Amino acid sequence: MDITDIATPDFVEVDAGKRLGKIRAIFERENPRGIIVTEDGDYTGVIGEKQLVRSRMEDDTKASVVMKSAPRIDRHEDVRETARMLVEGDVQIAPVFEGETLYGIVGSDAILQAVLDSLDAISVEDIYTEDVVNIGDKAHVGQAINKLREHGISRLPVVDEDSGNLSGIVTTHDLVEFVVRDDDRQGRGDRRGDIDRMLDLPVYDLMSSPVVTATPAESVDVAVRRMFENDLSGLVVTPDENDDLVQGIVTKTDVLRALTFTEEESMDVQITNVSLLETLTREEIVESITTVVDKYQQMQVLHAHVRFHEHKEKLRGTPLIQCQIRLRTSHGQVAGSGEGYGAEHAFHVALDKLERNVLEMKGLNADEKYRGQLIRKLGEL
Repeated sequence: MDITDIATPDFVEVDAGKRLGKIRAIFERENPRGIIVTEDGDYTGVIGEKQLVRSRMEDDTKASVVMKSAPRIDRHEDVRETARMLVEGDVQIAPVFEGETLYGIVGSDAILQAVLDSLDAISVEDIYTEDVVNIGDKAHVGQAINKLREHGISRLPVVDEDSGNLSGIVTTHDLVEFVVRDDDRQGRGDRRGDIDRMLDLPVYDLMSSPVVTATPAESVDVAVRRMFENDLSGLVVTPDENDDLVQGIVTKTDVLRALTFTEEESMDVQITNVSLLETLTREEIVESITTVVDKYQQMQVLHAHVRFHEHKEKLRGTPLIQCQIRLRTSHGQVAGSGEGYGAEHAFHVALDKLERNVLEMKGLNADEKYRGQLIRKLGEL
């Protein structure tokens, strides 16, 4: 399947010089999935909600400052490859070109709608993320913004600080809506006092509750339909529908990533924020992970995901990078994470942690249920 009928010519386009205040108004008025930024008619990047969640960004900031680079996708590109490019680019939309002409956009929602009937082959347990970052219900909005930015995520489960149970959830969408909804009412003067007041509000006042959840045993198509029905991009995973314990998160990005799983003999490795790689290559990443995995030969890797995230801190001009490596294997999930100055340093710190965790898996019973039906079903796409 290709994206010929999935891509749409309906999109919002702004010039790179447009002010952020105008762009916020577009999000509030039209609620687009994203905006294509052009300069002198040429594509330069995209703006999504994540780029707007910056507490000190002034309204007169230009679009070029907040836009994000997204891959150019051919109108007839394969849907699997398109899903991979969106995930690796860490974007929800990307420009679609027909030759050298900007045709429109393709988004993650459109792809998931097109493949929805094939997702019954996967369970939430196969794809959800177990390592969850959450926040206490008495924390402030400013702390929530910092956590979202620090970890490069879009949602935070809110837990009761006394019981530890799930109380609500706060997302980048909630924060954007909160910042822009009363903009006209705030007046035209210096808004720094208003912003400080916003940041000091408790998360409890902003979170959504009750939380829409999923269980590990549910099929992914059921979970995705629930996301669409509630206009959400992710669900909190709980042990069962009556349990308030946070077990994980499943997002549309996790589902897109599952579409890229293959049955090839070579390891299927996906890299998010590949633009941060400088001295490190994809081939070196694959070779390094393969070397680690080979130390436990009974374990078969079904999919590897390597994610890089850049922090503001720098050392002699080199940014502090966080690297997370997650493997889905015949023995379950195994991961490693670490930080370092530059992608190569961060990767090797994470790789060392991964190696220790892989070696600890020796002696575990193999779990082959992931493969079979999933690969056969997705192979039909």
